[in-house]
Amino acid sequence: MKSGRKATGGRYKRPKKKKLTGRTSQTRIVKLGDNKTKTLKTRGGKKKLVSFLGNTANIISKGKGKKSAIKNVIETPSNTFLARQNILVKGAIIETELGKAKITNRPSQEGNVQAILIN
Repeated sequence: MKSGRKATGGRYKRPKKKKLTGRTSQTRIVKLGDNKTKTLKTRGGKKKLVSFLGNTANIISKGKGKKSAIKNVIETPSNTFLARQNILVKGAIIETELGKAKITNRPSQEGNVQAILIN
């Protein structure tokens, strides 16, 4: 048979070339500390605000939003080691000035912390 063909006559698909758009970015870890954010360029000329450190959260309780300081990360259901290192991730339960709150967004993707009060 000709090269590049199967025994049945069908042809093999060549693997795709590596492209710049196929690269993955470095994982960002958002820790508890003074606010530190950065803007990244994304596809289509848009910009994304990402955070590396955060100490305030936008907390929603009874339909009203308030800004509050984060004191500590109490627990993280996805990984217990993240709470020990005070890393802010989605689903983490944090201690704030208003009380305990659960993070509802992904701080590493959005540049801020959104949470719902749980008491």
